[in-house]
Amino acid sequence: MAAVGLVPGAAGPGPGSTGTVIAVQPSTAPRPSDPPVQRIRLRYAKRGRLRFTSHRDVARSFERALRAAGVPMAYSQGFNPHPKVSWIGAAPTGAASEAEYVEIQVVRRLDPEVVRTELNAALPAGLDVTQALESDGGALADRIEASRWRIELPGVPAAELRPAAAALMAAAEVPVEKLTKDGRRTIDARAALVSAVVEEDEGCCGILSVVVRQVSPAVRPDDVLSALFVVAGVRPTVPAKATRTAQGRLDDDGRIVDPFRHVAE
Repeated sequence: MAAVGLVPGAAGPGPGSTGTVIAVQPSTAPRPSDPPVQRIRLRYAKRGRLRFTSHRDVARSFERALRAAGVPMAYSQGFNPHPKVSWIGAAPTGAASEAEYVEIQVVRRLDPEVVRTELNAALPAGLDVTQALESDGGALADRIEASRWRIELPGVPAAELRPAAAALMAAAEVPVEKLTKDGRRTIDARAALVSAVVEEDEGCCGILSVVVRQVSPAVRPDDVLSALFVVAGVRPTVPAKATRTAQGRLDDDGRIVDPFRHVAE
């Protein structure tokens, strides 16, 4: 992009002209033609009241923070350039998360830790960048195969939740109905479940820790709760609270491997 400025005393457009001409001046605004020289991967958390924020609003908050922090973003080509930001999935509205991921592309090399600090100063409370690393190549999305969710079920004691979780994992399939962008459809919630473990009751309710593979359509915490009701009639007395605690690849034992781990080592 370029700014248009006036250059006094320059030759005019026609013979004998002594007027002022329009000249193209460099602009300080990001230019779509600037190539990215670095990719920075960010892990961030969505906490507290911000769990009720939609992904679109989260994305807007990040874009405002990137501008406020002065991050020299790379921009796409075309009529309507936009900053090169790649979102790796997104926790559903109403769910908290300690393990969300996004990758940005910049036109000047930066210290990822400085980027993390500056973004946290500009983001609203409840959105917190917890780690920033330079990309080591490849696609970050290829390192995300599953999520671990911690689901608190008010009014359901651990003693009731344990046999329900066992019944869920023992089932060959558990059809549940969910609303998708194409309307309501029935999915097999059991097919995506890797494990379901009931944590010790902390005095408030039963807590279910589940590992769920990424499938399409996605099996979300609400679908797991629907499956529990189908197999065991278990339903919390008030809305459950779901928090994503990890994302990554699955190892041979069904555990989630941190997508940043080998980068940091």
